Amino acid sequence: MSALPQPQFPHKALRFLTAGSVDDGKSTLIGRLLFDSRAILADQLDHLHVRAAGAPIDLSLLTDGLEAEREQGITIDVAYRYFATPQRKFIIADAPGHEQYTRNMVTAAAGSDAAVVLVDITKLDLAARPLQLLPQTRRHTLLAQLLRVPSIVFAVNKLDAVADPGPAFGAVASALSAFAAEAGVVPAGIVPVSALRGDNVTTPMDVAWYHGPTLLQILEGLPTAQERTDAPFSLPVQYVARETSAGPGVGEQPRVLWGRIAQGQVRVGDALQVFPSGERARVTALRRAGSAIAAATAGQSAGVVLDRQLDVSRGDWLSAPGTLAPARRFSATLAWLDTEPATPGRKYWVRHGNRWVQARLAAITHRLDIHTLQPAAAQTLAVNDIGEVVFELQQPLPLAPYTRNRVGGALIVVDPASHRTSGALLVKAVADAA
Repeated sequence: MSALPQPQFPHKALRFLTAGSVDDGKSTLIGRLLFDSRAILADQLDHLHVRAAGAPIDLSLLTDGLEAEREQGITIDVAYRYFATPQRKFIIADAPGHEQYTRNMVTAAAGSDAAVVLVDITKLDLAARPLQLLPQTRRHTLLAQLLRVPSIVFAVNKLDAVADPGPAFGAVASALSAFAAEAGVVPAGIVPVSALRGDNVTTPMDVAWYHGPTLLQILEGLPTAQERTDAPFSLPVQYVARETSAGPGVGEQPRVLWGRIAQGQVRVGDALQVFPSGERARVTALRRAGSAIAAATAGQSAGVVLDRQLDVSRGDWLSAPGTLAPARRFSATLAWLDTEPATPGRKYWVRHGNRWVQARLAAITHRLDIHTLQPAAAQTLAVNDIGEVVFELQQPLPLAPYTRNRVGGALIVVDPASHRTSGALLVKAVADAA
């Protein structure tokens, strides 16, 4: 008996999220992708048939796992699902559409290679000119752009529910193109779909007004996010372990400094500098997944062994000598996620890499009006607002603009009283060095 052909995956697995407004069909779209790619277990499928009781299968139940989600028919938490085609593997994040759960969407977007922003065509006034998009469509697109999600795809859903889908899709596509151009977004695609029926999700539509690719075909060809390998090496230390040697010199226990490389690359023999102490040392060995390696590059987790004992702990940074400068004041884009407004003068905790530092919101420069995409004066930032702010740190951090370094330029803001994650900070410029 000949062996069955094995799927080939020429590309790295693509991590993408679905985003958009409430009831745009995000969970149903993911259910359709899982169903059509045969990534559903037999018992799951039987359960769906039993719940349907002769009615059409509700594919959204494949991702809405919380009892409250099933009761209310909404997505609350981010659900991750996996599937594969002969061309590629995929990791999907189903993000909530409700404004109050925008923080969960930000969490999903931060590690994604692509965002599929769904647009429910039945919610739009197709007769209006210019056609107005929903606020959450605009907000989620802007957040994905701010978080540097490499590819953004617009999927115009529920084409089966409009009388004349061709002109309707054309009007929505024009509105999306105009919004994207104004926001500085270059869409990877604008595609018509019906997640419920499966039109143009994995199977091409047989219509005269659209001859483009299916949503799945676009996803199969998208690039994955690549950390910069041509930049100076930097690594935030996550933990320190002591390793027992089994070879010559048994009894030696070198300290291994573990973390995920933020950018650049490191080789055995390279000179490194520790932040914040400023001490220098040389790399004598590298570890990865329990094995010795000669080099490691951005995006990989690695363990670094130095040629001398230094006081290095979680939250410190390893870098190429002279490349990390301490900073106490910086300007940044702030996506505010807390119901308690952001107010100048308030103190918060911020996390940068693996280090926690107290900080103060020094000023709010402006708030972004998501409808006009223009800056607007603001004294505070309310939940789901996006603004430009200035922060001051109690202790210096090795900050970098987010556009150059996604790890070195990203911080999380936490309320010290409620311990809620209050916002996401993306560094624009370091105001001064400490």
